[in-house]
Amino acid sequence: MSAGTAGAAATVLVTGAAGLIGRKLTARLLADGGLVDAGSAELPVRRLVLADVVAPEVPADAGSVEIASVTADLAEPGVAERLVAERPAVVFHLAAVVSGGAEADFELGYRVNLDGTRALLEAIRAVPDWTPRVVFSSSIAVFGAAPPDRLPNPVPDDLAHTPMTSYGVQKSIGELLLADYTRRGFLDGVGIRLPTICIRPGAPNAAASGFFSSILREPLSGREAVLPTSTDVRHWFASPRSAVGFLLHAATLDGARLGATRTLSMPGLSATVGEEIEALRRVAGDDAVALIRHQPDPEIARIVESWAPALDASRAEALGFVADASFDDIVRVHVEDELGGRIG
Repeated sequence: MSAGTAGAAATVLVTGAAGLIGRKLTARLLADGGLVDAGSAELPVRRLVLADVVAPEVPADAGSVEIASVTADLAEPGVAERLVAERPAVVFHLAAVVSGGAEADFELGYRVNLDGTRALLEAIRAVPDWTPRVVFSSSIAVFGAAPPDRLPNPVPDDLAHTPMTSYGVQKSIGELLLADYTRRGFLDGVGIRLPTICIRPGAPNAAASGFFSSILREPLSGREAVLPTSTDVRHWFASPRSAVGFLLHAATLDGARLGATRTLSMPGLSATVGEEIEALRRVAGDDAVALIRHQPDPEIARIVESWAPALDASRAEALGFVADASFDDIVRVHVEDELGGRIG
């Protein structure tokens, strides 16, 4: 966080605020009363600006925090400039077209994931005497290989990027832009390479990784789920609760500790689909597992099998980022946060 911001009530901007992580981040900011790290409120929040292409919901229990819900497309001329006009102390840039969507619609992926990001950074650069903390949500999709066994396991934080999807390319470019705009002093950027977030509540999205959640989420609610890959596919996971924790810690982290490399691979859990299913069995029993139906989808398998099966997150861990302890914990987090503690 930039020097001099601690303790002063501030404005915080969240792009992509209508999405899962944006909603949970908003709820956590309101519950904590601001940006809290290591048990103390370092930056009380006076105003939250929630922006997305659909109107973000305004929480009913906002307390004394003023909330603005803004329907905004960052790639449209003038939109980013209006969003940063208040000079927010912290910008959480979560807006994105997810992996499967960016692969299916080439133009849309680049418009949102690249053009929107560049427009936001340019709008910040144009404001004099202002250096906000910008937290950029990147992805493990920046790493890739064909075949995937050419990737080291775990993947080092500083491995050269060889993304095998348009989404991975777009996020990789975003990381480079964040580092360059930080180097030039236009902003104070921290990028976090998120694991696949599991279990995602609600309706499925266009992410190729969506089935990792649905094979747990649907059975936990008593519904059938489709598994499009083999059970030996290995991947890197974190719960939504951990993802919000990553964002908050990135917002308060001393940027001087990062040096020139501004993006970090986040800690998580490396697990196979089969290990996911066994965690479901331990938490919810055999009847839940019986609701999973195998229906191969070669395109989804192609995408997810090019991703890193595990990341070396030792740099992030040394800086205080913490993830879930086990996959059983990931399942229990969903039951506690989304199902009221009850399995359907």
